[in-house]
Amino acid sequence: MRQPDIEIYLKDSDVDHQAITAWLGSALGSCSGWVQQGQAWKCTAGDVPVTWVPKAVGKWNSLFLESDSTPWADDIACARAAYAALDVEVRCAPGTWVEEEADEEADRWIRISADGEQEITWRTS
Repeated sequence: MRQPDIEIYLKDSDVDHQAITAWLGSALGSCSGWVQQGQAWKCTAGDVPVTWVPKAVGKWNSLFLESDSTPWADDIACARAAYAALDVEVRCAPGTWVEEEADEEADRWIRISADGEQEITWRTS
């Protein structure tokens, strides 16, 4: 089942903003210019609204794709593609996030890096 949107986190020290724009452009369609709105930056890649929040969680940047019309069925597929294209450590939730889930479940994340893919505990709050 496709997720209604995609959110992944990219490690700050490894992020190249131009490389992300190029990757989004090739995966989704050309990117509009980035516009800052408060702490976030927004653009449209193809028909997909994109939000980039620098240092959303500590040294991690959030990339949020507000559509179910992406080449990726879920966060993990997008995170794998981001890692392959950008060679930066990426983290994402293992499934669709649900408000009512237990804290232990909310702290379960998938980490994709040079070490491979593994489930980790990441306390973001």
